[in-house]
Amino acid sequence: MELYNYFRSSASYRVRIALALKGLDYDYRAVHLARNEQFNESYAAVSAARLVPLLRDGDAVLTQSLAIIEYLDETHPEPPLLPPDAAGRARVRALALDIACEIHPLNNLRVLRYLVHDLKVSEDAKNRWYRHWVETGLEVVERQLGARPARFCHGDTPTLADCVLVPQIFNAKRFDCRLDHVPQAMRVFDACMALPAFENTRPERCPDAA
Repeated sequence: MELYNYFRSSASYRVRIALALKGLDYDYRAVHLARNEQFNESYAAVSAARLVPLLRDGDAVLTQSLAIIEYLDETHPEPPLLPPDAAGRARVRALALDIACEIHPLNNLRVLRYLVHDLKVSEDAKNRWYRHWVETGLEVVERQLGARPARFCHGDTPTLADCVLVPQIFNAKRFDCRLDHVPQAMRVFDACMALPAFENTRPERCPDAA
């Protein structure tokens, strides 16, 4: 397997965590988004969207982090990243989507660049935009976690939801977001970071972080 990713991409981090939890080896292919390497012709030939992550597994070329993780869960079922019951799977997916669809799209690099370069938003205003959507979005996740407290997002083992939560907390810390209002989310974050799969794949440990 080959994983095309960028060390600071939270979506890429989600997939690195999933691969590590599954114990799967892969070749790391760096695509530096800040240097616009995603627009190089060589990568454009692989990725129609010119985004990361992208996983190549034999003849399969897969995009979108949540789709990739579910593919890994179907092709390498152990350990499972989704619960065995339909209601549990729906809850885990909902938690993941609360972050991947409601928080992350408003704050990814493309949006931040558009705010600054096209709309001429100041750096301070851009950061306030970022913090607002992260902090209010995590409040939703906090309420979900508080309704059914567990060691991880759902139960005693990491799931798809944990793979998505941890990278978002990393980004929140990077942009100095307030996190004291989400103690359940931070408790789950700490439980995750005690595991090698989360700790060893963190952004600063990636080959392209230098």
